[in-house]
Order: sequence, then structure tokens, then C-alpha cells
Amino acid sequence: MLDSSLVFGYTNSVIEQLLVIPLAPFLAFAVISLLTLRYNRLSTFISIFGIAISLILSLNLAINLIISPYHEEYFMPWIKIGAVQIPLEIIADPLSVMMLVVVSLVSLAIQVYSIGYMHGETGLARYYGFISLFSFSMLTLVLSNNFVQMYIAWELVGLCSYLLIGFWYHKPSAAAAGKKAFLTTRLGDVGFLIGILLIFKLTGTLSFSEVAKIMEGGGVSNSAITLIAILVFCGALGKSAQFPLHVWLPDAMEGPTPISALIHAATMVAAGVYLVARVFFVFAAAPSAMVVVAYIGGFTAIFAATIALAQNDIKKIVAYSTISQLGFMMLALGSGGYTPACFHLMTHAFFKALLFLCAGSVIHSLHSNNIWDGGGLLRKMPITAICFIMGGLSLSGVPPFAGFFSKDEILLTVFASGNTILFALASITVFLTALYTFRLFFVVFTGPEKKVVHESPLVMTLPMIILAILSLISGWCGPQFSHLIHTEGALHPEGEPLVMYLAIFLALSGIFSAWVVYCKKEVSSEKLCQQFAPVNSLLTNKYWIDELYGSTVVRLVGLVSLVSKWIDIYLVDGLVNGLGRLTTLLGRIIRLIQTGYVQNYILLMIAGIIILLLMF
Repeated sequence: MLDSSLVFGYTNSVIEQLLVIPLAPFLAFAVISLLTLRYNRLSTFISIFGIAISLILSLNLAINLIISPYHEEYFMPWIKIGAVQIPLEIIADPLSVMMLVVVSLVSLAIQVYSIGYMHGETGLARYYGFISLFSFSMLTLVLSNNFVQMYIAWELVGLCSYLLIGFWYHKPSAAAAGKKAFLTTRLGDVGFLIGILLIFKLTGTLSFSEVAKIMEGGGVSNSAITLIAILVFCGALGKSAQFPLHVWLPDAMEGPTPISALIHAATMVAAGVYLVARVFFVFAAAPSAMVVVAYIGGFTAIFAATIALAQNDIKKIVAYSTISQLGFMMLALGSGGYTPACFHLMTHAFFKALLFLCAGSVIHSLHSNNIWDGGGLLRKMPITAICFIMGGLSLSGVPPFAGFFSKDEILLTVFASGNTILFALASITVFLTALYTFRLFFVVFTGPEKKVVHESPLVMTLPMIILAILSLISGWCGPQFSHLIHTEGALHPEGEPLVMYLAIFLALSGIFSAWVVYCKKEVSSEKLCQQFAPVNSLLTNKYWIDELYGSTVVRLVGLVSLVSKWIDIYLVDGLVNGLGRLTTLLGRIIRLIQTGYVQNYILLMIAGIIILLLMF
């Protein structure tokens, strides 16, 4: 058993800390749900205290990991069905510890920020209870070392997203968005579940390490591994909002902005990328599946980036940015870039949470989501503006911000893979990312003031400042990150200065283009929209994907449901109810015979005898 350093004055073993990390927010959820649901302030404190414990223990594990790297796996009896035994398995390795820190840190920052943002809202205790359950679900998913545990936590994450996206359930749009997120991700989860069942059928185990050994030993055919990889990727496709299951994520903006930050940065959407990274041994053994992952990721990256260019809702711009960056991570994983994808997953969590909190700060002051209602906020909201600049530069990949280091590694990996098409897609996406990010900045924060606004309170700006600092410095741990987080079967390209220079040039070109059009206004954005009206309409309407799904998939499902309803009512219920009615009718007929008069009975007996005599 590996011992860690002192925590709270006494020595904890690693396993004890690993158990407490997810249990702390779960206990917070339980206490809020059962005892303090009527007390908003007390519930807020309990939720923040629970996730703070998780963060302290996660940081303790991370520090010990850096000092002395370790890979520990723990298991205990859990499920036994006949001869089948599924133990409770927990893994402590660099990837899981990194994610523990990211999830708990971002969750804590968002919960503190919510004190100011959600002030005066009804149902605040319910809000914090759901966030605690959300944090527990994601922390449990991160620590899972077998497919059953991961799938249970996976579904809990989906449930929590439904509850939080639809937090303002009295709004029809929020309720519909929650259902859309839940149902869309379920489509991918069906594939994931089938993949898990296939793994168990072929290997007889669901433990990650055992499945990896069997696959490496040739116990599963290549075609079966490819099928398993594709099915598992279906789950990631839904959770990480990759094309064509991306449609739920922009609608998820109907929830409170801090929830958008939590979903987009550290919890739900991160789960899909984490899944592919955790079971990378499956994908590494299936080159065809890797190609599928890379192309879907590359296409999603540029697809979402183009849509972000034409959106006017500040939260939806950042939402499509998330879809694009998740595509970048999938592109990296599909190209063999395990370490760059995990690195970008970490840096992205910090700067994307920051950008969402900055967006929330703007909405909090403007009382509007439309970027064109802003203008001149740089002078009135300097802290928010500076934090947004730092997050935007990191997202754009400008040195020395964190996003530069992780994004540069992804570009280098794709370049080293030799796929020109994917490298071109990634390069164009870098330019578009900088363009739409600073379009948002220049429209909202520069130019003439349109409304009277004020800076957000300290309880909101402090988490933003902390995340801004992390968006700057987290990229500098790249060498140590690469030393700790790596795996077999991954691509390890050598440095290529030209790729780095290209990435910087594309990012700066995007920022400069946004400055010319939206700040200096040397080129009219309105004239550009008019000149390219068909393209603008296509992007504004998000390629009409939602409308396409509405007129095909939704109608088809509606038709199937009507047919199913008819069968249920008229065939199933009709048969059962018909038998009941027939029995009742026969009873009424027989009742007519039972008159109580002896002469009637004698007459019936004589009639019966005559019939028998005639028959025989």
C-alpha cells in the first residue's frame, strides 16, 4: 500500500483518499437533499465544503505523483451473479489524478462564482445539490477501472446534465433543452453499452487491465476489436458532442451560465475524450477505428468553428468553440496523439471555464446574451475584459498562454501522422478559432458604450482571476506532463519549428482579421454578410442540421410512436380487454338460463336429450 504525505494532520493511504474524493461531494448532495433543502445559504456552504475537500486531497495526490510517479489499482468485492464477479475497481495513475484535480478545481471555482451569479434565484439549494451530484458522478467516472463502473457513472453524468440544463424547468425552452441533451446522448450510449456487452462476451471480463492483456495476447480478432472501438466511440460521440450528435450542446445553454461552464469544461463533454483516452489500448489495436476517430474529430473541429463565426449569442459562440476544441482532441487521439489530447483536455478545461464565466459576467451586467447589445465594456468591466483576453489568447493558441503549448502539440502530431487533409483542417480551424474568439471580444468590449454596466462582484471575479492565471501557466508544465502521461501505441513526433511558426501565424492572422473588421471597422461586417448572404445564412442557421433532424428523425420517431401507440391500444389492450368483455358477455348469456324455474330446467334437459339422440 502506497502512503501519501500528511493530510489534515494525519497520514492517509492513497486508497482512503481516492474513496473520500468522490464521496465528499456525494455526502454533500445527500445532506442537502435530506436535511437542508430549505436553507439556501447552508446548502451552498455544504456543497462548496464538499468539493473543497475533494480538491485538497486531489492536489495532495498530484504532488506526491510528481515527486514519485506511481500507478496503483485497487479492487474489492462488489457484484456477484452466479459465476460472474465484477469487483469495485479504482485506478490511481497520472491520467486519473490529473482529471481529479481538473474536475474538483473547476467545480470549486464555478460553485464560488455561482454565489454571485445565482444570487436571488429560487431553488438555490436544489442547484447546489445537483452540482454536488454532478461532481461526484464525474469523479467516480475518472476513478473507474472497469466498464461497469464507468458506464454507471457515465449515465449519472448524463442524468445530472439533464437536471441542471433544465434547472429553470418552468421555461419550456430549458425543459426541452434538457430532454434533447438526455435523449441525444442516449443514442451514443446505446452503442457504448453494446460495445461493453461485446467485450464481456469475447473476453469474459470488464476490467480495463484484463481486457488490455487479452487483446494484446491475440485473444480477440482484429475485426472484433475494430467493431468494439467503433461502438465505444459512439458513446464518446454523444457525450463530447461530436458530429452528428453535436446538436444538444448549443441548446444546453438554456441552463444557468455556471452550469454551462461546468458541462463544457470539466464534466460531461470531457467524459467522452477521457473515455477514448482511458481505453486507448482498444483504439491503438484498431487502426481503422483510429482513422474514423481522427476524421470525425477533424471535421467536427472545422464544422463547429465555422458555425461559431456567425452566431450572435455569446454563450452559443463559446459552446460551438467547445465542440470545435473537443473535435481537436478527438483528432489528436485518432492521429495517435494520446499525450497532446490529454494535455489539451486539461488546458481547455481552464480557459473554457474562464471564457464561460466571463460570458456570465457580461450577461450578468448587460442582462442580454446578444453580443451586439454590448460595446465599450473594456472601460467599465476591466477585470472581466482582461480575463477574457487571457482566455481568448489561450483558446487561440498564442504564446505564452496554455492553449499554445497543447494545441501546438496536436498540430505537430497530425503533421507527423502524414495526413495532409487532416493537417489542413486543423490549420484552418486554428485561424477560425482566433477569428470568432476576437470577433466576440471586439464587439462586446470595444467601441461605444450602449448600456450602463458595472463590474461583477469579487465573488465572481476571483474565480475568473484564478482560472486566468491557470490559463497562462498550465501550459508550462508540458515537459513534466509528457513525462507522466503517456501510453503504448501512441505517436511521439519530434519537434518541427515550422509547425509551431505556422500555428502562431494563423492565430495572429485570425486576431488581426477580427481587429480589422470588428474593431477598426475598415471592412464593414454588414457588407460582408450581404456579399456572402448564402454562406452567412448557412452558418447562421447551423447548416440547418436541427431542421433536418426535425423533419426526418423526429418525424420518423413520431410516426413510429403513433404506430406503437395504435398497436398498444388496439391490438395489445384490445386483445386483453376483448377477452374480458367476451367473458362478461358469456356470463350474461348464461345468467339468462339460470331462471330459478324447475319447468325451464326440465325443458332444457329434454331438449338436450333430443339433440343427443339425433346426433347418435
